[in-house]
Amino acid sequence: MTAVTLAGFVAVFAVLVGAAWVLAVYNGLVAARKECDRAWANIDVLLKQRHDELPRLVEVCRGHAAFERSTLEAVVAARAKFADARTIPAQANASANLSAAVRGLLATAESYPDLKASESFLRLQTRITEIENQIADRRELYNAAATEWNTRLEQVPDMYLARAARMQPRPLWRIGAAR
Repeated sequence: MTAVTLAGFVAVFAVLVGAAWVLAVYNGLVAARKECDRAWANIDVLLKQRHDELPRLVEVCRGHAAFERSTLEAVVAARAKFADARTIPAQANASANLSAAVRGLLATAESYPDLKASESFLRLQTRITEIENQIADRRELYNAAATEWNTRLEQVPDMYLARAARMQPRPLWRIGAAR
């Protein structure tokens, strides 16, 4: 083998190794982004389920004439604000407000023995409580995926490829004010 042929072989090999490295890093970034999408989709399903169950709960409570109107209105208003939220931080904030309104509704229901004895109410209360617990679990998984994604976007050498591809960080789902 001549020196020119060997140098050409080394150059081609270096280009192939570099291309393989770029592909591996890019594919890893895509996988991390897809994991964030999957984790959020799981939360989104639960948020929609809760959103669909709340009108039933409000109607069961409304059926008890003495039930506090302001408590029901708080749930209806929080539900409407959640429906208007578009970004993850806005949905997280609206979801936290909706959860607080639901907790208030369920706490107020404790003062109404007839309502607490209602089979429909108990079923809905159990279902919504289960959904709330699942949302909390999924929020943890989403935040783990988003943290992994955001970390990769800041690590060398991944950050160079991520910036070139204009990949953006994902917000964490924080309880409280949207950030």
